[in-house]
Amino acid sequence: MSGLRRLSESHDSLAFGVPESATGTIYALAVTGGVSADPEEGRRIRFGRNRPEVDVCVGGDDRKVSRCQGLLTHHLNRWWVANTGRLPMRLPGSRTLFTEEEPIPLDAGYTPLFVPGSGRREHLLELYVTGAEEPRRPVHPADPTAPPRTWQLAPAERLALVVLAQRYLLQEAYPQPMAWRQAAIHLDDRQPGAGWTPKRVEHLVERVRTRLSAGGVPGLTREEVGEPVGNMLNHNLIRVLMESTTLVPPDLRLLDYRGADSTADFG
Repeated sequence: MSGLRRLSESHDSLAFGVPESATGTIYALAVTGGVSADPEEGRRIRFGRNRPEVDVCVGGDDRKVSRCQGLLTHHLNRWWVANTGRLPMRLPGSRTLFTEEEPIPLDAGYTPLFVPGSGRREHLLELYVTGAEEPRRPVHPADPTAPPRTWQLAPAERLALVVLAQRYLLQEAYPQPMAWRQAAIHLDDRQPGAGWTPKRVEHLVERVRTRLSAGGVPGLTREEVGEPVGNMLNHNLIRVLMESTTLVPPDLRLLDYRGADSTADFG
């Protein structure tokens, strides 16, 4: 692992950003931990199931994941991701990367990569490539304090919103919020006897929308959006929560209560 720096399994999600680093530094993080590396021509980072032979272990307990599932390589001042495993991997926008397909360049910033596993399991590898530093305006003592980036959610609110927003968190190309009835079925499946009904899900989500709207977030009321409303209010809410990093792809772990039979499993 020459030239690689280890990230612990308790490292925060890369969706929250990374420490100040040289332009082109890459971070790769799974639930078992990860690595970071400087941009050096020819540098390689392997990821997959076989912990002793890869740099980042992804899906270590899932035999559907290849022993070496993929490869990150720095070449021509870019980081590239290649699929060296048997099953295709999925990038944002429902972009699929197949075995032996030409490597794909990674853009600066955050990229979640989903590796399929057994049943409906999907294992998340978070990637982050630092971009050129943007010029910063000098900060003066009298400047107003920047508002917090994230919104506080109660545990039940977070769980309901992760279910409602799971297609967004899975980075599908044209996601839609889950319907109330369908969301209640998913929640009851994961918390039997907890009293999940379509009305309870609706009331929880409306409570969050009302709170954020009162906090100055636009586009969360019928008056602002206009008729027909359709899914627009929930769509706008999910976008706000994701753009503020209140909801991030690793939150999908909340849906994994039954191991290999669950909808999503990260690790």
